[in-house]
Amino acid sequence: MTKYVEIADRVYLLRYPVLEVNVTLVVGTQTALVVDTLATAAQATELARAVRAVTAKPLTIVNTHHHFDHCFGNATLAGTGTPIWAHEAAVAHLSDEGARWQREWYEQCLDTEPELAEALAEVTIRVPDRVVHREASLDLGERVVRLSFLGRGHTDADLVVLVPDADVLLAGDLVEESGPPDFGDAYPLEWPETLAALTHRLGPTTVLVPGHGAPVDRAFAQAQHAALSKLDWLIRDGHADGAPAQAVAAHSPFGPAASLVAVKRGYAELSGRV
Repeated sequence: MTKYVEIADRVYLLRYPVLEVNVTLVVGTQTALVVDTLATAAQATELARAVRAVTAKPLTIVNTHHHFDHCFGNATLAGTGTPIWAHEAAVAHLSDEGARWQREWYEQCLDTEPELAEALAEVTIRVPDRVVHREASLDLGERVVRLSFLGRGHTDADLVVLVPDADVLLAGDLVEESGPPDFGDAYPLEWPETLAALTHRLGPTTVLVPGHGAPVDRAFAQAQHAALSKLDWLIRDGHADGAPAQAVAAHSPFGPAASLVAVKRGYAELSGRV
């Protein structure tokens, strides 16, 4: 069974092998906070066992955004009265478009990961019931955790979670370690500014937990910000010159395959289509 590892005082990280997703557990004296809930009922059942191996305290849940690998375990992990927090845009996506997202993710996974696709199709989507507009604070009992929306980046609904007394910041998919950023629903022209705002909140010893991959530090976030900024200007220059998206992606610091979607999304931003 996948287990939690303590990375700071009463802050535990579970690195799930499927998609290398991170799920963080923060324990206070009264309640415990689970940040993200994995992708399927089976995964969330495994996650629940891992949580209960650490703490028996009542749970609060935060979804860093609305993508399936971060919130489709909600219905399995959450009890009847368990509060689930998310940004208002994530709540809107899952409320109004949840069935469409579920169908699209099923279709995307069907050829390469058919077992995952079938499990996604069976998920009951539980929409978060606590809405964050810009900032919120959660008192876990002698420990306050802060939720912040710093701007659009990986999606229009990215929350970051700061545990000040442990010097840990959970970045969701605004920061990626195990691979290049995912630009499928991204705002590549806004992402650098959002990541700059995140970086300003990091101290020299802050443990930064990305959405996927190993924990990193401020220097890693700064390097990713620099790469995103370079891509931003490549997109702006390419759009102004009328360059094909493939030609711009070829010069991206993230590689052409990962960046073609980003360039197309950026062109759509500049054209007012996103």
